[in-house]
Amino acid sequence: MESSVGAVIFNESRTKVVLMLRSDVPVWVHPGGAIDAGESPEEACIREAYEETGLQVEIVHKVAEYQRSIRITRHTHLFECRIVGGELRPSPESPKVAFFSLDALPYLFPPPHPEWLEDTLENKSETVVKPLKSVTYLALLKRLFTHPHLVLRFLLR
Repeated sequence: MESSVGAVIFNESRTKVVLMLRSDVPVWVHPGGAIDAGESPEEACIREAYEETGLQVEIVHKVAEYQRSIRITRHTHLFECRIVGGELRPSPESPKVAFFSLDALPYLFPPPHPEWLEDTLENKSETVVKPLKSVTYLALLKRLFTHPHLVLRFLLR
């Protein structure tokens, strides 16, 4: 089973979050991606955050481990991260990277990313293992009607 990671990166005061615009499907998301062979989830999180944002991060804590909810999802490890160096810069995977205020998130911020942000903001001391609530076949069907071009691009990538 393929596993992936997600990184929720806040500014120092936890009032803004780093998001990246994907190059394959133009939506704003948290940095993250697949875990390479021989790599721990923590190593993958730090690598993906740097590759996609230019920021060097350290892990604050593991927020959750999400089980696959439907066929198109992956087993995902989500981490809250703190910036320790670097600077925001685009990459081939993320042509735009920016801080967004928590009360002014972008319109195209698809599931499961709002759920991940909400879970991280809860700031629980222990890691939660759970299915993704926001990624279901019904939610995918609804999105197909509201944003057909984005859903098709995602499915065909």
